[in-house]
Amino acid sequence: MHRTTSCLAVGALSLALALPATGQWIDNRSSGDYGLPSLTSSGSQAVSGEEVRLGRAWLRQFRARAPGWDDPIAQEYVESLVARLLPHSGLVGTTTVVTLVESRMLNAFAVPGGVIGVNAGLFAFADEEAALASVLAHELGHLSQRHHARGQARAEQTQIPAMAAMLAGMLIAAGGGGDAGIGVAMGSQAAFIQDQLAYSRRFEQEADRIGLQAMARAGYDPQAMVRMFRAMQRMASLQGGNPPEFLLTHPVTESRLSDAQDRASQLGIDSPRDPSLQYALVRARALLAIHSRDPRQAATRLAQGGAPEDARRYLAALIDAERGETDAALREIDALARAHPDLAMLPASAAEVAFEAGRYDDAIERSRRQLRLMPGHVPTSRLLGEALLQRDPDEAWRVLRDLSERRPEDPQVFTLLAEAAGRSDREAWGHLARAEQMQLTGRIDSAIRQLGVAKGVAEREGDTTAASRIEQRRKDFLGYRETLEKF
Repeated sequence: MHRTTSCLAVGALSLALALPATGQWIDNRSSGDYGLPSLTSSGSQAVSGEEVRLGRAWLRQFRARAPGWDDPIAQEYVESLVARLLPHSGLVGTTTVVTLVESRMLNAFAVPGGVIGVNAGLFAFADEEAALASVLAHELGHLSQRHHARGQARAEQTQIPAMAAMLAGMLIAAGGGGDAGIGVAMGSQAAFIQDQLAYSRRFEQEADRIGLQAMARAGYDPQAMVRMFRAMQRMASLQGGNPPEFLLTHPVTESRLSDAQDRASQLGIDSPRDPSLQYALVRARALLAIHSRDPRQAATRLAQGGAPEDARRYLAALIDAERGETDAALREIDALARAHPDLAMLPASAAEVAFEAGRYDDAIERSRRQLRLMPGHVPTSRLLGEALLQRDPDEAWRVLRDLSERRPEDPQVFTLLAEAAGRSDREAWGHLARAEQMQLTGRIDSAIRQLGVAKGVAEREGDTTAASRIEQRRKDFLGYRETLEKF
């Protein structure tokens, strides 16, 4: 993924690329219904199905340009935290998609249709799980109250341009542009923002109230939201009034903080959660991603946040692994895994360390052992598939095909699946997997060309099942492109 310096080129037309989830990968399974979506509403307000399609299209464009943080362990953690908050946020039945951004900027965002974005920098700033939960709960509050759709109700025709502006701002902010990114977003929809300013302040309070309630019901201290926002204010003050990216899009006023403080003090916590070691471990991974050039800074930052000793040991082991001290790293992580047998991320981390050191047989054995204890664990399943590519591509294909069915919005899974298909003499299916990876990352023209290659291979090999599937997806992809041209 490359950083972008000019995001205004991503206009409203890009957001018409409304792609559904990818198809099934059981060879003999017929394709599902991939009807071309409508991106306009006959009523005065966008419908939820339309929001989902727009949100997925937005995500694909974002992936094409933003620096992604590819960390299956952190991904699973954030998804589990969102799932914990979701039932208490008024979003039951909503399918969310989490995207992680490799940026040290303090930011998170929510996009209509259930897209949640989290920067690695948010972990660096939030030294407790409840702080991270407060930001996610606030974002889920925006989604549950359909603030974007409600804000567009008075000017429905501005919906796609407004989302394009939001995309531009988020891309520049993710790449380090900060104020410039938000300035672009605001400048390109100035009339809309001016018209809706008071309305958006009300939206922020609504999102706070929904978020506070969701936190309390999920077992988190709602006061953490107040502490988090005040800490952001202090950070902005220390930086000479230059606020974190999150505050640029979610301004915090004293009246808003007072309202949140009052409401938080009235909320009882349902089944309070104990401090999470898992959060501290994921935070260690985030800090290491941010400070990859100088891991000592990651260790210092983690210690300053008062992280548990076991989290510091875990980070030290990951640093040892990066230095090539694989045996020491594995001894330490194995010891932590024995001390905390309920944390699946520890044995998954050990398998990851073994794999990165080129110890593929060890990685396979460790992964299989963990999957016997916790079948379907996504980070371990992906690691197993990746390690099997070096030893048994046919088995890797089966593992990754199953994972792609469970993770139809995960581009990296399809990257690995394409490689497994190629190595196991499933060339046509490999090209198809590659095409799916391309469409998931916003490259629809390249995806269509890839399907053309896949079709030729399938016909040459006489693989009628693959040929049928490829033709169906080609029709779908052409439909997406036609829709794009209309906007």
